[in-house]
Amino acid sequence: MVSTWKQAMDEEMEALASRETWELVSAPTDEVIIDYRWVFTLKYHPDGSVNKYKASLVAKGYTQTYSIDYFKTFSPVTMMNSIMILFSIAVNLS
Repeated sequence: MVSTWKQAMDEEMEALASRETWELVSAPTDEVIIDYRWVFTLKYHPDGSVNKYKASLVAKGYTQTYSIDYFKTFSPVTMMNSIMILFSIAVNLS
């Protein structure tokens, strides 16, 4: 169990490194660098006591300007209910 913000941040960095979701490179001199920030959340037990500290490292994407910093975006996000409906339709049609 994570018991401090520092441990939560270390755990998040270890998770990112183990999944190989990023690679450390030198910053290009002619590009705008997107900043980041840490988002901290407390997770609670049903009785109201603190379960764990959660830290997430997120990019400040709102600092980008269309046609200057990027030209198109794509974010593959879906709801679990949508997937369940597709499976249900597939089963009923087979």
